[in-house]
Amino acid sequence: MIGRAVVTGGAGFIGSNLVNRLVDEGAEVLVIDDLSSGKLERLTDARAAGGVNFHQMDIRADELGDTMAAFAPEIVFHHAAQIDVRKSVVDPVYDAAINVVGTVNVLQSAVQAGVERFVFASSGGATYGDVDIFPTPESTPRHPESPYGVSKKVIDDYLQYFKAAHDLDFVSLGYSNVYGPAQDPHGEAGVVAIFSRMLLEGKAPTIFGDGSARRDYVFVSDVADANIRAAATGGATFVNIGTGVETSVNELYAILRDLTGGDVDPNYADAKAGDLDRSVLDPSAAKTLLGWEPWTSLGDGLAATVEYFRTHG
Repeated sequence: MIGRAVVTGGAGFIGSNLVNRLVDEGAEVLVIDDLSSGKLERLTDARAAGGVNFHQMDIRADELGDTMAAFAPEIVFHHAAQIDVRKSVVDPVYDAAINVVGTVNVLQSAVQAGVERFVFASSGGATYGDVDIFPTPESTPRHPESPYGVSKKVIDDYLQYFKAAHDLDFVSLGYSNVYGPAQDPHGEAGVVAIFSRMLLEGKAPTIFGDGSARRDYVFVSDVADANIRAAATGGATFVNIGTGVETSVNELYAILRDLTGGDVDPNYADAKAGDLDRSVLDPSAAKTLLGWEPWTSLGDGLAATVEYFRTHG
């Protein structure tokens, strides 16, 4: 059982789901988030339960180490990041400043705080790049095709360094496309959230490319569960967190149109730089190493997501 944990980016979509799970299990949590894209209201229930301390801070801040050391966590879950692949292509310097320099600062701060284990929110599809093995196992060489993917991949080398130099155990979780209720259709770039919200409003979403691009969609509560299991297990390893099931953007749109009752056809535009044509992850290692599986089917997860947006407007 986790006693004290830091969650960077804990007011974000995935981070807040993890915080809620940790608080439900009795953990004391320090959330560090600069609120550039996170929303404090996502933590309302967890804060009301009395298990959350919140500190608004950039992960590059010099005082991060002292802040974490004063809290004395056992585990750090690192989710704070620049998450937009397209933005990373336009401004790779900014992407590296957050995702590389910022993460190294979090790692150094974890060492200063005496943390036992570090769980890193990495990326499966973006770090692998264009591959020819599907579903893609962890043994596949990773050749990222965007600065975002490069920044996530290079952190695995830093994790190995901090393990060797400071005995900081870690698990790097390579997420596929995470979706679920409360994802921001504006600031967090989730296609499920964007399509759901627009279809419920009777608007036509835009599909970039011809819609044949295939992705592996994993439900956010399952991702939170993977984090909890990684914190309990460790092992200094990178592991895929996906479903092994691929769905084209056109197929996803058709499912969401049925669930929302929408009757509009999508608009199509040119594919965006840095986007992959196909990405689906082999999750078998996660089952072996972490005892984790993608418990939520795509149909159930999409239904829950649409219901959330229907209810919350």
